[in-house]
Amino acid sequence: MQKDKVSFPRVEASDMDAAKKLNVKMLLFLAGSWLDHVEGWYAHKDDFNILFLTYEEMKKDLRNSVLKICSFLGRKLTEEELQTVVDMATFDKMRLDPRSNYEKLPVNVMDKDKGCFLRKGTVGDWKNIMTIAQSERFDSVFRKRMESLPVKFCWDINEDLPS
Repeated sequence: MQKDKVSFPRVEASDMDAAKKLNVKMLLFLAGSWLDHVEGWYAHKDDFNILFLTYEEMKKDLRNSVLKICSFLGRKLTEEELQTVVDMATFDKMRLDPRSNYEKLPVNVMDKDKGCFLRKGTVGDWKNIMTIAQSERFDSVFRKRMESLPVKFCWDINEDLPS
């Protein structure tokens, strides 16, 4: 795979080759990338005007998430405008919109044969992909890296959102 391509492969739990690839991706993830990203931005929370908002928050309560963004931006929307934003920001609508699904990106940037940018639109799908050992390893590293940050995450759509 070229360095500048983004791919989102389908992973079957029974496929040993795919499980090995997931292990490699998880190790890369745990060694840096997303965790460094969150830590890096949180370190500058007082330097910049930053809103921390998770996918899980938006998925669980999109309307409240839009209101949170509006408040952060100092924007007031009419009820009709708010409803339009909420309707257009649903996963199903965004998945169909080439402006948000990266459908028009050239193949040298994203190889669409390996999957699409917007996958399932669910929370907690990792449970269907990771083995128990992988999940335990992720939890261990995640807890250690994130313990110093007050940012909390919701891992299951049935959990209460962190306050």
